[in-house]
Amino acid sequence: MPGSLEPLDLGVQIPYHFRCPISLELMRDPVTVSTGQTYDRPSIESWVATGNTTCPVTRAPLSDFTLIPNHTLRRLIQDWCVANRSFGVERIPTPKQPADPTHIRHLLAQSASNSNPYPTRLSALRRLRGLARDLDKNRSTISSQNSREILVQLVFADTGSESSELTHEALALLVLFPLPESDCAAVASDPDRVAYLARLVQHSSMEVRVNSAALIENVLAGSRTAELRAEISNVDEIHQGVVSILRNPIAYPRALKIGIKALFALCLVKQTRNKAVSAGAPETLINTLADFEKCDSERALATIELLCRVPDGCTAFAAHALTVPLLVKTILKISDRATEYAAGALLSLCSASERSKNDAVAAGVLTQLLLLMQSDCTDRAKRKAQLLLKLLRDSWPEDSVGNSDDFVCSELVVPF
Repeated sequence: MPGSLEPLDLGVQIPYHFRCPISLELMRDPVTVSTGQTYDRPSIESWVATGNTTCPVTRAPLSDFTLIPNHTLRRLIQDWCVANRSFGVERIPTPKQPADPTHIRHLLAQSASNSNPYPTRLSALRRLRGLARDLDKNRSTISSQNSREILVQLVFADTGSESSELTHEALALLVLFPLPESDCAAVASDPDRVAYLARLVQHSSMEVRVNSAALIENVLAGSRTAELRAEISNVDEIHQGVVSILRNPIAYPRALKIGIKALFALCLVKQTRNKAVSAGAPETLINTLADFEKCDSERALATIELLCRVPDGCTAFAAHALTVPLLVKTILKISDRATEYAAGALLSLCSASERSKNDAVAAGVLTQLLLLMQSDCTDRAKRKAQLLLKLLRDSWPEDSVGNSDDFVCSELVVPF
């Protein structure tokens, strides 16, 4: 243990026995290992997870890896935080303890058994879902107990009838875990299960619809063959349901994140992109583009670029008055990837439509592209910008820089 204490900027010193010996930070969830030493839970869990089998302080072998909460020390730390709140120290909350694996196994068994009363099974699933949301540790424990096989069976127990509340709870829990390839294949290769998903994604409950879209995305991402992915993406109702989810960004914010992931996964299947176009994806994407967070904006722009490669998709995007101005505005505004996707979409639109060319010029695309060429963007983004500059060369107004000697010189800087 350190003999001296490091003063905080706040003018208060943390007692050394309140510090984790691994992180040297104030412990928030102190736990004791088999050697009697106490550590902060995240620190000792990370230590063990990397393959260490000894106590970090004593170097003695750990006889077992059970972590016992040190409630006494935690209360002392909380009292110290309260006593020093005038220095800006915030009281640490009482941490939630990980669930006992035996208890999780019991809940899974309760939910899976057809002999149990319906309310008992439903209650068990709800308790499991609550535990999974509380802690990542609980989620990991649930995942290790063969839960996905049980949950898949519960979700698709009776695909010929209307979904039940039990199905909805099992679905909400299932989408918290990635599916192995075998489970994805079992879903995608079964027409009854695919048709059932198509019904769920158009359910009256928004939560059920969003969770269904999440499962669709999981299955598409986990299916290795294009044939299996096409079994999902070839269903019109699935495209319609996913696109409709994206039309509720304010009422249900989670819908944006899940909806765009599912739509992007569907559009990765080349032969069925027209179904997304027919479902109204182009108009919906443009109308909601400003509502996405950074990562989701990248995925939305990638989806737009994919759909612009389809003639009908290109026509639908070109018909929307905001498409070209929004794409031009996006260049260099969000991220390198977003810039690349926006430039690619503009290249497809301007190659197919004279109106899109004029709209791009009017929106100031020349300035954006020249700035892109001088930036640190990806090589693919610059390549697309070069092609777009050449494509639009004859569309610049006579008094624009596009037809000036300066632009001619710029081609020497970045040759095609």
